[in-house]
Amino acid sequence: MYEILFQKLNDTTPFTPEEQEIIKSHFIPKKLKKRQFLLQEGDIANRLAFVEKGALYAYSTDDKGIQHVIQFAFEGWWISDLYSFLTKEPSQLNIEVLEDCELLLLDQEQQQILLKEVPRFETYTRILYQNAYVALQKRVESTIGLSAEDKYARMLDQYSFIANRVPLHLIAAYLGVTPETLSRIRKQMAH
Repeated sequence: MYEILFQKLNDTTPFTPEEQEIIKSHFIPKKLKKRQFLLQEGDIANRLAFVEKGALYAYSTDDKGIQHVIQFAFEGWWISDLYSFLTKEPSQLNIEVLEDCELLLLDQEQQQILLKEVPRFETYTRILYQNAYVALQKRVESTIGLSAEDKYARMLDQYSFIANRVPLHLIAAYLGVTPETLSRIRKQMAH
C-alpha cells in the first residue's frame, strides 16, 4: 500500500524518502467491501480518502428517493465531502463502495500537521484543490450546456474505463438522465 499515493504525489512535486515516511505516518490504511459506506448523509466528513485500489461513488438522494451521483473515485483519486470536511457541517452525501477498496485516510488534524511538517505536501494539496475546483466547474458547465449525448461522449472521452467498471444506472445518475435514455444513447453511438 502507498505505491499509488507516492506516484501521484511525485507526479506533482518530487518528495524525498524522508518526506514520504513522514507523509506515510499520517495516513490510516482501511479496507472496505463492496456496498459498505465510507460516509453517510448526516455524518460529518472527518477524513479525506485516497483510493489505492477499488472504486467508490458519492451521491445524494432527493425527496423522491432518486440518487444523484456527484463523483466517482478510482485508483489514484481522492474522495470525500470536501464541504463537510472543511466546514464540519453534516454531509449531504453518501459515499459508497462500488468495488472492494484499499484506502488511505487522512483526518483534518493530521492533514494540518502534515501541511506544516512537509511544505511540499501543502503545494500538492493546493494543486489538488485547484484541480478539483476546475473539474467541478467543468462538470457544472456540462450539466448546464450539453445534451445528454454530449455529456456521455465527453465522459467516455475523459474516462473511457468507467463504462467497464460502473453499472449503467449509476452512470445515468451521474449524467442526470434516466437509465432508459442512457441505453438509447449507447445504442445510437454503437451504430
